[in-house]
Amino acid sequence: MKIGRSQFCTIRTTKIMKFRLVKFLGLSTILFMALSSTNAQTAAAIKDFRSKFAKEVKDAGIVGGTFVFMKDGKVVAEDFVGSANLAKNQPVDENTIYHWASNTKPFTGIAIMQLRDRGLLKLDDPVTKYLPELRAVHNSYGSMDDITIRHLMTHSSGFRNPTWPWDQGKEWEPFEPTEYSQLVAMFPFTEILFKPGSKFSYSNPAIIFLGKIIEKLSGDDYEVYVDKNILKPLEMYHSYFDATPYHLLKYRSHSYYVENGKRTEGRFDANTGITVSNSGLNSPITDMTKYLDFLVGDPSRSPAYDGILKRSSLEEMWQPQVKTDVDANGNKGFTTDIGLIFFLDTTISPTHLGHGGDQNGFISYIDFDPKKRTASILVFNTTVSVPENAPANTDVVSRLRLGVRELYR
Repeated sequence: MKIGRSQFCTIRTTKIMKFRLVKFLGLSTILFMALSSTNAQTAAAIKDFRSKFAKEVKDAGIVGGTFVFMKDGKVVAEDFVGSANLAKNQPVDENTIYHWASNTKPFTGIAIMQLRDRGLLKLDDPVTKYLPELRAVHNSYGSMDDITIRHLMTHSSGFRNPTWPWDQGKEWEPFEPTEYSQLVAMFPFTEILFKPGSKFSYSNPAIIFLGKIIEKLSGDDYEVYVDKNILKPLEMYHSYFDATPYHLLKYRSHSYYVENGKRTEGRFDANTGITVSNSGLNSPITDMTKYLDFLVGDPSRSPAYDGILKRSSLEEMWQPQVKTDVDANGNKGFTTDIGLIFFLDTTISPTHLGHGGDQNGFISYIDFDPKKRTASILVFNTTVSVPENAPANTDVVSRLRLGVRELYR
């Protein structure tokens, strides 16, 4: 029997479709097997790290700590080790409120980007446009009008690192300056240490100045502005700045120091004063995971997140601006560049980002990769002293950070 042209085309098309279907199913099977293998490897790596985390925390004498790893908006690992308050025999759990220290800085950066998007400032505006009192600072490299908001956000302005230029460790010394006027009074005795924009040098006063700009342009206190425009929209209802509200005191972690095997207590509920935009945030893990969801971009909440900050503006903060070989806590080997507030580590991936915090016994590290939609938290309520410039493998926190890095590879 002869086959007509139309019948031949139909048979040929059917065979091609079957071949493509088999090929597709084959590729899908291979992809599924690869994904399953990757997931199994990641699960095994996370399991190993969790064991390491519990052991390292206990062996180092850390009173309490938490590890969280998230993937696609879901918490896939969550460990709470030790005590939030030894005197109260209070265990660490998901409601424990930690002090996040310099992990406050990205919130300040997000607020600045909000004001930029509203047309209230430009990143390359001179800081003196908003804080003319800074003209009293000595700048042998040029005019103070040459220092921009971008310089402040990239820690390349030339300002010193500490808020106080002295620290004797006396009990009568304030935890941090409580009034902006105290900083202003020091301006005639302050100098710019290098040509602005020429290099990275971590500066806490630079972020304080960003906080003052937020207050001046919004008309709100810094704490009020961030609460209204970032914390509340992210539903971080148990997060706050400085002194703990009475109804949350039962969740607040104490802090500790361990040196040469001896443990001492940190100041409880310390007031970060004028440095609040630099280090004042307190928050439980349940709230901080909502913040991480925002950073990695949960697709189901994109419209709500865009109402906080456009995704393009957030991603602008992640573009490398200045080279650096130290992270937010001054540790070497954990970063390659700084963007606008956020640090980048391209040795892990082109989109590996994070920030750290270290103050009053609390230490925290937040890492995330928006492309892989993964994120993690390491936070401790105890600082274990090690010799200055000690290798990373001699410091328990650094060892754990190195372990977390492997979960992103």
